[in-house]
Amino acid sequence: MIRLTDEQWERIRDHFPEEHIPDGRPGRKPIPTRRVFEAALWILNTGAQWHMLPQSYPNYKTVHRRFQTWCSNEVLRRVLTDIANELRDNGALDEEECFIDATFVMAKGGGAEIGATRRGKGMKIMAIVDRHGLPLSVSTHAANHHEVRLVQLCFDFYMIEAKPENLIGDRAYDSDGIEMIAPHRANRTKTITQDGRRLRRYARRWLVERFFAWIQWQRRILVRWEYYTQNFLGFVQLACLVILFRRF
Repeated sequence: MIRLTDEQWERIRDHFPEEHIPDGRPGRKPIPTRRVFEAALWILNTGAQWHMLPQSYPNYKTVHRRFQTWCSNEVLRRVLTDIANELRDNGALDEEECFIDATFVMAKGGGAEIGATRRGKGMKIMAIVDRHGLPLSVSTHAANHHEVRLVQLCFDFYMIEAKPENLIGDRAYDSDGIEMIAPHRANRTKTITQDGRRLRRYARRWLVERFFAWIQWQRRILVRWEYYTQNFLGFVQLACLVILFRRF
């Protein structure tokens, strides 16, 4: 079974109010939120279908319902923001040098924000990570959008107040309208702007690729099965939270 430590739960429990049944109303006692959260972590880790949740966890319908509520109310996003800012205050996050990239995720079911590409139907997970490979922003988008057009949308999900001093990406992010550290495209029309000394930072772009490898250890991230985009994003945010917990 997957369990949170008492310290980890204490850091996030204020974001997850317990359900209550009014006095005198018949019915079972509400399931403690901590058990529901740990059940969602099991689904994230194994990639199993909801109805395959082991009997040692709460009923899968209860877990699924409350997980969807967290996603629709952006609870997991607020948790990530609080944890990220706490880590920054403790010196564990460093936004001086940040890296941006996207990874493709196959979508097996229907739903919104799924785009058709040469690789099939799917979506993109966009991420900005710090110089340690820790997430500063994560978002999901239809796969048929060009990454350079998603940069600003990715910043809409930025977790900490301080913006990156240097943002480094691959050639997909080189644009005639965006200034960042990225190798120039062969068909660039405007004057070359990149300084070779600053461009050496590009060699450390493996940090963002390692981040994607980290979250894809969680099998629920490998393929999008959720009909609602917000639920898949919730699993991605949950995977990021697992990574940040390791830094405490």
